[in-house]
Amino acid sequence: MATHEGSIDRLFGSRSHNQSFDMDTRAFVSGVDLLHDPSLNKGVAFTEKERDALALRGLLPPRVSTQQEQVARTLESLRAKPNDLERYIFMIALQDRDETLFYRVLVDNIEDLMPIIYTPTVGRACQEYGHIFRRPRGIFLSTRDAGHITSVLRNWPYKDVRVIVVTDGERILGLGDLGANGMGIPVGKLSLYTACAGVNPSVCLPVAMDLGTNNETLLLDPLYIGLQQPRIRGAAYDLFVDEFVNAVQALFPLALIQFEDFANTNAFRLLRKYQDRACVFDDDIQGTGSMVLAGLYSALRITRQRLRDQKILFFGAGEAGIGIADMIVTALQREGLSGMEARDRVWFLDSKGLVVKNRSDLSDEKRRFAHECEFISNHLSAINALRPTAIIGVSGRGGIFTPLLARITQIHERPMIFALSNPTSRSECTAEEAYRLTGGRAIFASGSPFIPVTLDGKRLVPGQGNNAYIFPGVGMGVIASESRLVVREMFLEAASALAAEVSDHDLAEGRVYPPLRKIRDVSLAIAVATAQVAYAQGLARAPKPEDLRAHIKSLMFEPSYQSYV
Repeated sequence: MATHEGSIDRLFGSRSHNQSFDMDTRAFVSGVDLLHDPSLNKGVAFTEKERDALALRGLLPPRVSTQQEQVARTLESLRAKPNDLERYIFMIALQDRDETLFYRVLVDNIEDLMPIIYTPTVGRACQEYGHIFRRPRGIFLSTRDAGHITSVLRNWPYKDVRVIVVTDGERILGLGDLGANGMGIPVGKLSLYTACAGVNPSVCLPVAMDLGTNNETLLLDPLYIGLQQPRIRGAAYDLFVDEFVNAVQALFPLALIQFEDFANTNAFRLLRKYQDRACVFDDDIQGTGSMVLAGLYSALRITRQRLRDQKILFFGAGEAGIGIADMIVTALQREGLSGMEARDRVWFLDSKGLVVKNRSDLSDEKRRFAHECEFISNHLSAINALRPTAIIGVSGRGGIFTPLLARITQIHERPMIFALSNPTSRSECTAEEAYRLTGGRAIFASGSPFIPVTLDGKRLVPGQGNNAYIFPGVGMGVIASESRLVVREMFLEAASALAAEVSDHDLAEGRVYPPLRKIRDVSLAIAVATAQVAYAQGLARAPKPEDLRAHIKSLMFEPSYQSYV
């Protein structure tokens, strides 16, 4: 397993990756400096020999603790916190102090801590970012850096960057424009790259592009961390993003760029602009599409039906919905349907009503899915007219499914109900509502976590449709193969690989996704599938190993302390 040794190599020169930390390094980092470096610090786990060799004697309490004792202490402190936001702050502080311990705690308790590190708590953390700000992470780029982005990126201490998550903060989860406060998203996503797929944290770079904000609350908040000016648009915006992408390609030629939480007006066109000339993807479009497709594949194992026989109605027609629909259409075309036949199975309701061809207010992305049909503005009327087998919520409108659940159950024996909006307050319905209002017949998945529901003596476990099932594995596959591009086939294969990890026992409990505790195995399977696409399409720059799975597994970061002497 890969360890933090990669970080040590970067700090101490070009020594072989297999060489251990030895006495020669003490001239570079020792004593207090070592304790203040989160990638190297072991806290009270430094051994007696290490304390003597690295000038740590007296700087630590005398008793040496094991990592497991540190984990126990951490969990005790974490559980004592009064709410999830305080738990988030505690965990980020641990990440800033002892990165290895942070990931050990996270990996071993992923089901409990993912909702703290990422959705739904990260949404609240982003809203409060300026008020809970402790220590900067990543690179902040602002309009003041235009023309000098390369110089700013050179300030990052690690030179072998392999994955970048970047946001402009305009559409954070379902919360809207949070400006520079959106940095919590790249930080959280990259934590999941490491925890879920073993991407070494030293090759990860979170980036927030502060291009202004139109959020009036932030513009008036004296503790806001960003520039208090309106968002730039048009040519100035495009030039800034272009300078950023070009700078990354020059400085970090093997880096994958993940676009995250960009507004609809920019997300699709930026993806189209760069996807064929840079190693980029948009998680809200492609990652979400792959994750939902996997959930549908699993649900169809329960109903014993085919994807081509479904009619899917989306509530919400933003980037997530369109991205999911595009992935479904591509999957249907793989099954032999024409593009038109595939799109006939996908329908949208936006904020005004049904997306139909006689509407004059549709964006280009929506127009691709517009049907020859009478316009319907009422949700229940749309359900009655279309009789969908699945409804997918990406609307950000909490509770919008609730009054429809009884009716959709009258139409279909096992309706598929995917309430995917985040955070929890924006979920289209709760798991409790989905199961009770359908008499336990719903096949349910949600974007936010919900606890199991017991109905008529049967325990039903809602699946959490979290993109963390997809993007870390895809990223690891791209990193391992050093792929030049990220192509759609990677996400199709990722969906199939994820669905294959769902057991019959999972399905019997109502899950359409595997338990999060299996996420490392799931990510490994997805990484292998992704890398295989890169090699098959001639996109890989790394030589293909004889045993691809074993090779990728050997690259996965394991958060265990290493001996420095």
